Amino acid sequence: MKKIVLCSLMLFLMVSVASAADVVCKKSYGSGNNVYKVATGSPGELGLLKVLADAFNAKHDATMCWVKAGSGKSLKLLKAGQVDACMVHAPAAEKQAMKDGWAVGRTLIGSNEFYIVGPKNDPAGIANAKSAADAYARIAKAKQPFMSRGDNSGTNKKELAIWKQASVVPAGDWYVITKAFMMATLKKANAMNGYFMTDSSTWVAGKKDMGNLKVLFRGDPFLINTYHALAMPKGAPNHELAMEFIKFLGSAEGQKIIGDYGKSMYGEAMYNDAVYAKQYDH
Repeated sequence: MKKIVLCSLMLFLMVSVASAADVVCKKSYGSGNNVYKVATGSPGELGLLKVLADAFNAKHDATMCWVKAGSGKSLKLLKAGQVDACMVHAPAAEKQAMKDGWAVGRTLIGSNEFYIVGPKNDPAGIANAKSAADAYARIAKAKQPFMSRGDNSGTNKKELAIWKQASVVPAGDWYVITKAFMMATLKKANAMNGYFMTDSSTWVAGKKDMGNLKVLFRGDPFLINTYHALAMPKGAPNHELAMEFIKFLGSAEGQKIIGDYGKSMYGEAMYNDAVYAKQYDH
């Protein structure tokens, strides 16, 4: 009996530690009294979230806890009530969350696009591809190294959808699963002279350090990457503040921040605003 109790206690502690790890703040922005948690990946990694948080927090006596997570995990955290809002790019999963009732306030906030980057000599010949699926089929046929995040992120979901379009089940030594975020996987592709589907925002931020890679394919409308914000439902402790944050993201001020972000640092915008993104929002 003691062994059973001890095992149960250990299991409870392991679950508790895992849950706590899920909601650890990668960074905190602001010093206000109203603390709220936002889960997202690249917008946080690339600094956009901080700029948005600074502008919002100043008006709401707030502090943002950024929980670094890809879209799949961000939605999972929202469903579990471990974050108050999320900024994600997984449209089908977002719509299902709204339908199931555990997420509300879904708002289009902007977009970027996916680029397929690879070795400058392009051994798979994807620069001549007619579509993203054609590019993937060429990589698979050539068995050239391809980096997959393999983490159920929005990028990974899009990647798997393209493999399906190409009628390819990727497997083998050439298909490298990193279980890492966007910039880390881009760096691995550069180190391995491999192919990778990166978002344009990460490419703008990191391309100066990617000497082995170049953009080889872009322009397929399927590669447009729309971002939405969602919040926990009414009744959740921070529902009102989370909804105010989402409202801010869609406001003229928030949209200007999103549409201008990157210009001062890299000479080009890293995201498109919601007006542009709307034409690709399905």
